[in-house]
Amino acid sequence: MTHYFDAVVIGAGAAGLFCAAIAGQRGLKVLVIDHSEKVAEKIRISGGGRCNFTNRDVTPVNFLSDNPHFCRSALAGYTPQDFIALLQKHGVPFHEKHKGQLFCDRSAEDIINLLLAECAAGHVERWQPCSVKKVTDLGIKSDLNPINTGASSYQIDTDRGLIETPHLVIATGGLSIPKIGATDFGYRIAQQFGLRMVEPRAALVPLTFDGDAWLPFAQLAGLALPVQIETGSRDATPKQRKKATVFAEDLLFTHKGLSGPAVLQISSFWLTGQSLRINLAPGQDLSHALLKAKASSKKLIANELASVVPSRLADAWASTDAALQRPICDATDKALLSLAERLADWQITPNGSEGYKKAEVTAGGIDLRGPEVVPTTQRVLAQIEPSTSSFAAFDADMADGLVLLVVVTGSHHSTTWRASQAISDPTITRVLVTTNEPATGTRLAVHARSDDDFVAAWQSLVDRPAATAAQP
Repeated sequence: MTHYFDAVVIGAGAAGLFCAAIAGQRGLKVLVIDHSEKVAEKIRISGGGRCNFTNRDVTPVNFLSDNPHFCRSALAGYTPQDFIALLQKHGVPFHEKHKGQLFCDRSAEDIINLLLAECAAGHVERWQPCSVKKVTDLGIKSDLNPINTGASSYQIDTDRGLIETPHLVIATGGLSIPKIGATDFGYRIAQQFGLRMVEPRAALVPLTFDGDAWLPFAQLAGLALPVQIETGSRDATPKQRKKATVFAEDLLFTHKGLSGPAVLQISSFWLTGQSLRINLAPGQDLSHALLKAKASSKKLIANELASVVPSRLADAWASTDAALQRPICDATDKALLSLAERLADWQITPNGSEGYKKAEVTAGGIDLRGPEVVPTTQRVLAQIEPSTSSFAAFDADMADGLVLLVVVTGSHHSTTWRASQAISDPTITRVLVTTNEPATGTRLAVHARSDDDFVAAWQSLVDRPAATAAQP
């Protein structure tokens, strides 16, 4: 027996549930499938169990993207304030914690219950647990399908039977935190449809170090302090440093290396073999403080240093150099100035990260940069890769009019709102969406009858200012 739905969402996480809920409330018959018995496991563990569900001040600047204008349309269409209003509608209490980050007062379960209530309002059906064996693009018009008769369809073979739908959403996320069910399902589907891939890698992840140079700092596990951290080589010019990615956040020493908000943020930009530069005392004039102490103090250098950095760090740092293991009054000016310089510009090279088991997100994935034609049965009209966000439109038969296969990565609420808009648009006969948090993507549809016309039309969209970005 074949089951028919207007739209099928594979993945019952934040993106899948939100997309399904909105699509259902727009009048579509929607099914959500997930291989796990539980929904939204990543929501449940996010924010220390309180779910940091959005940021009040989020803008396109906050998204890691090769095309910084790409997410503007999605953010303009569904803002953080819209999602905040949804929480208020459901009576979910929340608070602002740091730099606009919003957390639930009680538990992440409040967000899960909200999404399930929204799905119920849209009469969304869920099959859990349910494994997907195969996804097939039928590429034909199905007169047997009582829903959206005459539309091209996808066929999904599951352990609960066959499903046919004109709109398929792949919302299975990336590879991070495999112990709660993360898989490469979405990437395999993308490859099945002939999409190029950027090598996935762990992001928002603790970084690791080894070797003798790290031994003095391994004992500092649990120590946290505010720092300024950036990517950059030891021989970077002032001009290059001006363009470096910089974060001012807290750093946390661990048994294996470094973590905390500063390191998690920079890890999304860090590449293997690249060094990091860390100011361990931002806002402090270390040279002045140390030279002043030399003129009036007989304390050990480590003791005086403890007035500007945590004492455990001061002790560990002094232990790395015999010239620093003496009273500060006996130290040379050169040694103190060198110490100040190294603390303000600590340059270290990670040997790797703690991988997907500790990563909060996955970077890379579908590579969709710029218009391109690939040798498949379908024609790729547009491919855009704003880092972990992606968009693709396929035209199965140009003579028959536009038939879209849309790929969007990102579990941000504005992304999935866009996805639900796409699958409920009656002018679009076929849509596929994939998600890979945390970045966001959106849909920009271009109608064209030739490759040259399309490239010109697409470029006009890419070049548009944010205020007039194309809307679906």
